[in-house]
Amino acid sequence: MAAAYIVDAVRTAGGRRGGKLAGVHPVDLGAAVFDAIADRNDFNPAAIEDVITGCVSQGGEQTMDVGRNAVLASNLPDSIPAVSIDRQCGSSQQAMQFAAQGVMSGTQDIVLASGIESMTRVPMGSVATLFMKEGLGNYKSPRLEEKYPKMMFSQFMGAEMIVEKHGFSKDDLDAYALGSHQKAIAATNAGAFDNEIVPIEVDTPEGREVHKTDEGIRFDATMESIQSVKLLKEGGAITAANASQICDGASAVLIVSEQALKDHGLTPRARIHTLTVTAGDPVIMLEEPLFATDKALARAGLSIGDIDLYEVNEAFAPVPLAWLKHVGADADKINVHGGAIALGHPLGASGTKLMATMLNALEQREGKYALQTMCEGGGQANVTIIERMG
Repeated sequence: MAAAYIVDAVRTAGGRRGGKLAGVHPVDLGAAVFDAIADRNDFNPAAIEDVITGCVSQGGEQTMDVGRNAVLASNLPDSIPAVSIDRQCGSSQQAMQFAAQGVMSGTQDIVLASGIESMTRVPMGSVATLFMKEGLGNYKSPRLEEKYPKMMFSQFMGAEMIVEKHGFSKDDLDAYALGSHQKAIAATNAGAFDNEIVPIEVDTPEGREVHKTDEGIRFDATMESIQSVKLLKEGGAITAANASQICDGASAVLIVSEQALKDHGLTPRARIHTLTVTAGDPVIMLEEPLFATDKALARAGLSIGDIDLYEVNEAFAPVPLAWLKHVGADADKINVHGGAIALGHPLGASGTKLMATMLNALEQREGKYALQTMCEGGGQANVTIIERMG
C-alpha cells in the first residue's frame, strides 16, 4: 500500500467563548488556515484534489458545506472540491484519516484535511435544540429509545462515570488541570507554538490587533483557584476548571503521496503510520480511547514504550488520566504543551489542531513516533500514529 505523508499542519490560536475570535465568521477562520497552507508551501495549490473538513455543529454559519464555503472564501482555486464531515469531537481527526486513506489507496495525491468550529457563533448543541424547540423532532428515534430507554447520551455524565469507575478524586482531576495550564504557559513562553499558529487579524475595543496566543490559558492558575470552581453536579468531581474550554478555531493538515513529494518538490515532516477508529459503550462514551489505543498499537506492531509523545484530548481530566492508567503510559509524554483544558477544544477543529501541536512537539524533541487519540460522542475514538521524517 502507498504511504501518506504530512507536509504541513497549522492552526489558529484558540479563542475563548465571546473572545477575540468571536467576531470572525467560521468560514473565514477556515479560509485563513487554508491560505496559510498554500502560502507556507511552495507548490501550486490547484493540485489539491479535495478538502475534507470536520465540523460538529453544522448549522447556521457552519452549514451548506462549511468546508466548501471556506475554500470559496480563501485564496485557493474555486476548482477544489470540499466535503464537511461529523464524527463529533473527532471530526477533523477523521478528516485526516480519510485524507490519508485517499492517498494510501492511490486514488488521490494531495488532500487537505481540516476542521472549523466557532463555538461562540454556533453554540454547542444548538443544531439539535433549535430543531426541538421548533417541534422539528429529536435525534433519538423510537428504535434508539427502545434500545436505550430514558438514557441521556451525555459527555458530562460519561466523565463522571469514568471518575467513579477508575477511582479518581477531585484533587486528581484538579492537579491534572493545573498541569495542563503550566505546560501551556511554558510552551507559549518558549515559542513552542510559533510554527503552528496562523495569526488572525481581529477587531477589539482597543483597535485592530493580531490574535496569535491561545486565549484560554490561565497564566495565573493555582491549585487553589482551580479547586475553588464550583462542581457541575452535587457530589461529583467535574468542574469547568478540570474540563475542556469552549473554544473558537480552525486547523488544517496537508497530506500527500510519495509521488506528490517528487512532483511538487515537497518535504515530508511525518509519515502516517497507523489509522484506527473504534466504537464501544455510548453511555460512558469517553472511555473508548483506551481500547482504541490497544487496537492501534497491536495493528502498528508497536508497544506504548515505542511511542515518544501522545496527545490525548482533554475533553475532561479523567479521560487522559484513565488512558494513562489503562495503557501504562509515561505521564511525562502526554500533552507536553498542554491540552484542551488550557488551550481549548474547538470540537470539529480539534483533531487537526492536536496534530499540528503534536507534530511540532515531536520535531522539537527529535522523537520518532507520536500517537493521537480523541474521545467522541457515541462512544467512538480515533487513533492516529505518525512517524517523524528526518
